[in-house]
Amino acid sequence: MQSTSQDSAKSASSPGPQALGPSIRGLELQSGPRALTELVELLSSMRFAISALAVVCVASAIGTIVQQNAPPINYVNQFGAFWSEVFTLFDLFRVYNAPWFLLVMMLMLTSTSLCLLRNAPRMVKEARAWREHVRDSAFPAFRHRSQSEVQSPKEVQERIDAAADWMSSRGYRLRRFESSDARPVLVAKKGSSNRLGYIAAHLAIVVISVGGLLDSELPTRLAMWWWDKAPIALESVDGSAIPSRARLPETTPTYRANLLLPEGQRSDLAVVSQPKGALLLDLPFDLELKTFRVEYYATGMPKLFASDVRLTDKQTGQVKEATIEVNKPLIHRGIAIYQSSFDDGGSRLKLLVQPLRGGVGRALPLEMTVGSSLPLKNASQTLTLELTQFKPINVENMGPGRDVQAGFQAHVASVFSPAVNNDKTKTLSNVGPAIHYKLRDSAGQAKEFHSYMQPVKVEEASVFLIGVRNSPDESFQYLRIPADEHGSMQEFLRIRSAIDDPEMRRRAALIFAQKSAPQSLQPALSASAQRALEALSEGGLTALAGVLERTVPEDQRERAADVVVRMLTASFWEAWQLARQRDGLPRVADVPANQEFAQRALNAFSDSRLFSAPFIVTLTDYDEVKASVFQVTRSPGQPIVYLGCLLLVVGIFAMLYIRESRVWIWTRPTQQGVSLLLAASSPRESMDFDREFSELSGVLQSQQKGLA
Repeated sequence: MQSTSQDSAKSASSPGPQALGPSIRGLELQSGPRALTELVELLSSMRFAISALAVVCVASAIGTIVQQNAPPINYVNQFGAFWSEVFTLFDLFRVYNAPWFLLVMMLMLTSTSLCLLRNAPRMVKEARAWREHVRDSAFPAFRHRSQSEVQSPKEVQERIDAAADWMSSRGYRLRRFESSDARPVLVAKKGSSNRLGYIAAHLAIVVISVGGLLDSELPTRLAMWWWDKAPIALESVDGSAIPSRARLPETTPTYRANLLLPEGQRSDLAVVSQPKGALLLDLPFDLELKTFRVEYYATGMPKLFASDVRLTDKQTGQVKEATIEVNKPLIHRGIAIYQSSFDDGGSRLKLLVQPLRGGVGRALPLEMTVGSSLPLKNASQTLTLELTQFKPINVENMGPGRDVQAGFQAHVASVFSPAVNNDKTKTLSNVGPAIHYKLRDSAGQAKEFHSYMQPVKVEEASVFLIGVRNSPDESFQYLRIPADEHGSMQEFLRIRSAIDDPEMRRRAALIFAQKSAPQSLQPALSASAQRALEALSEGGLTALAGVLERTVPEDQRERAADVVVRMLTASFWEAWQLARQRDGLPRVADVPANQEFAQRALNAFSDSRLFSAPFIVTLTDYDEVKASVFQVTRSPGQPIVYLGCLLLVVGIFAMLYIRESRVWIWTRPTQQGVSLLLAASSPRESMDFDREFSELSGVLQSQQKGLA
């Protein structure tokens, strides 16, 4: 009998798994194969749901720290080629739509749903139960208990009424019973909704998971499979020849697409990016960009960009005019149109093609539109110039360089502690307009170039930067052409034409020899200087170093290199003066500023021999046409996620701040009268609960109604 009493008290007072909490085990099938039984038990167990949630949390943390959907070259620079390939293998650079992440999400959704279905009915039943069958024999097992002796039945009733009034004033719900068979005469409880907090919190995980899956790429992939769609490379088709297999209909359930719209134009097609190309999405409306506005900070960083648009519904003909700004989307029939960024909409540019090879060459002026192409011929080949991009404002960090790995580590630290995101080394500055173009040969191979219109201050020198790379996965390697006193590259081009002219090289070498050696040594010195200039013209300083390796013994190369460099520098100076004389200009003064310019020009000329093009294209003037980039989204899961977040907040607050308490009062006849037994329990006992029980015990013992 004593054992039964102890068990009754424990079931009433302890927060054991059977009484108050959910079971960590899963569903146990009574029949079927053992493997299936174990699989169902594992999948529906709380331990599996928690493990899946932990994986989702870790993956989400990776998605927060590592920039998603960036160009591949960025990841190679940050992590190196090996780790970049490893991370790409696991789709960590697009982790939220990775197949394994979506699979874990679905498993977590299934497991949490099964846990909820298994535990929720019992927890609701426990919350509604009064536990009026706890007998007075369980009284000694309660931690919070009090006993008082009363002489008369009238006083017993008065004390019970006083305790009932006290508990009612503090939010308890009461139920009275006739005293019989050692059962309580009064049972009280409050905070039963604490158990509903568990249900709400776990239901929130289910709801958020459903909303997240609805807004992921999973519905789009299912739609592609159902409608037999396949992505294409947009560069391979024009607007009038888009295959039907690459077009998604207006009824696509969910998507996140991009729409580039130049000023004054309209479109009803958006682009849905895919890992192996893109799909074209038909929109249920036409969107027209009337005007696009950009405001900048003093550093050149954009402060505001906004688009004035006109939307025409295809079905109803309804017309809406609105202004779309960042975080202020236009929403129409459940489709949100966000201001994502801005781009060029077909600006008209004036260009100058400057030769990098041969003697005196004439610059070729061109007028082109961004996005157009033009064949250019020289003596040896035909190259197609493809003008791909124009940006009137380019904000660059002109401060000291920082290692990419160190930059990534600082980014990780700033994610966890914004206080460390205090990079004092950045010096943001607008370096002016720039163009991006490609030169494609007859075999279809293309090299990319990036050219700034204005000189840029680099290491205390003004230089024109012209970058080149062989593929988008590489970084640009920049040719630094020194700017002259007029802020142009004409002096460098003048020197270049002189060095590439055999007669000018011969004359420059002769003048150098006449100034540097007695007449008897001049022919030999002139020949050496001419050979040095010829090697420079053919392959830059690298070719000159090769000549030294072939002709000078190894133990004498260092001394010979010093002599050759001084000879080359002086001959290069004379070639510059001859070029100015040829163009009707006076010699420049032999001062440190001009000597530094000549040295930078020599280095630039050497680098130009390694440049992957026979000419450079520079920007001289432009007529800008702006374009706005919109993100068009249909997110049916968004309100579901919001509902899940609300449930999560309610559930967590209910579990943390609503304390469940239960009280029992028994009467037990004695020889002196009646003994009043008071017991209470709470799953989370605290000092507040101890104080509350002490006050209730005092009310029951002293018959002070409403005692605070």
